[in-house]
Amino acid sequence: MSQQAQRTIIHVDMDAFYASVEQRDRPELRGKPVVVGGSPHSRGVVAAASYEARRFGIHSAMPCYQAWRLCPETVFVAPDFSRYSAVSRQIRAIFAGYTDRVEPLGLDEAYLDVSERCPVPDAAIEVARAIKAAIRAETGLTASAGVAPNKFLAKIASDERKPDGLFAIRPAEVAAFVATLALGKVPGIGRVTEQGLEALGLHTCGDVQRLSPEELARHFGRRGLYFHRLCRGEDDRPVSPERIRKSVSIEDTFERDQGNPYWLERKLAELARGLEGRLRAGGHRGRTLTLKLRLADFTSATRSVTEPEPFDDAPRIRALAVRLYRHSGLAGQKLRLLGLGLSHLETGSAPGPRAQQLALPLDLRAEVHPRSS
Repeated sequence: MSQQAQRTIIHVDMDAFYASVEQRDRPELRGKPVVVGGSPHSRGVVAAASYEARRFGIHSAMPCYQAWRLCPETVFVAPDFSRYSAVSRQIRAIFAGYTDRVEPLGLDEAYLDVSERCPVPDAAIEVARAIKAAIRAETGLTASAGVAPNKFLAKIASDERKPDGLFAIRPAEVAAFVATLALGKVPGIGRVTEQGLEALGLHTCGDVQRLSPEELARHFGRRGLYFHRLCRGEDDRPVSPERIRKSVSIEDTFERDQGNPYWLERKLAELARGLEGRLRAGGHRGRTLTLKLRLADFTSATRSVTEPEPFDDAPRIRALAVRLYRHSGLAGQKLRLLGLGLSHLETGSAPGPRAQQLALPLDLRAEVHPRSS
């Protein structure tokens, strides 16, 4: 038996996580269409949509103004990442009670390798059921889970019965399952690639299985080999508890272009608090802070500074961000977006903010580039 077949992976995905936390904490929102993101007339995007909102076609990454047009009754809520991060830590503590091989993906989902604990799939199904029950009891929220022999299939499975679902793909069922799987559900196949595959008469993984690796590579380059493996249900990636993120970031697109430095610096303070929440949820701290500025003409610029010691606290992030902005050469110009990101990450709790003053001038590294597609 191959190493891949010996694995038993559970993928746990919280249901409409940010929106569900808001509905849990604010009873007046329950049963209503809720969007976590920008204001209803802003150029921001939907970070999360409740299932009531999804019935109107609203989904993550959709512009907020478009979501409002689809359902004017939608309640729009600004995100509170410190709260979401606290709930995420509760959920990860539950995972730790079942396995130490956990690979988080953001705040709301994770892979768990339970191969040693669950030598047969039915045992893993019971573990997944117990995890779902523990999450509900501890947080009052629902999660969906998928059980499968590898990460690719486990993630597909967790989406099969949402919300509050549990679906398993046993090793003996893999071939039949992937044969009818729509290509649009395969990670890495977006709408444009899907259209390219459809032009070749390929609509399911079973269709792709009829092509050789050479034929797929001729049409799609190296991605063709990726499609060839996944469309056979093959994925040998291990669950990596030490998976290292390269950066953690947050950004906000404004309802109207803003040029007032005072207003923009207050926005940087908000972003700093949000970034702190995301960093601490993942146990990250870093040394390089990058400020992203997008001008009214869609030109983007970045300014960054690297500190000798890692940090994760909002006051420090805000102080650095404000100084980057003031020395960016763009202060006073109208902006449509601000973003903050921390890189050169390491894990572990950060020490308290240093009392010393930040030295000026900062060692700035700048990059200016046009808007990418």
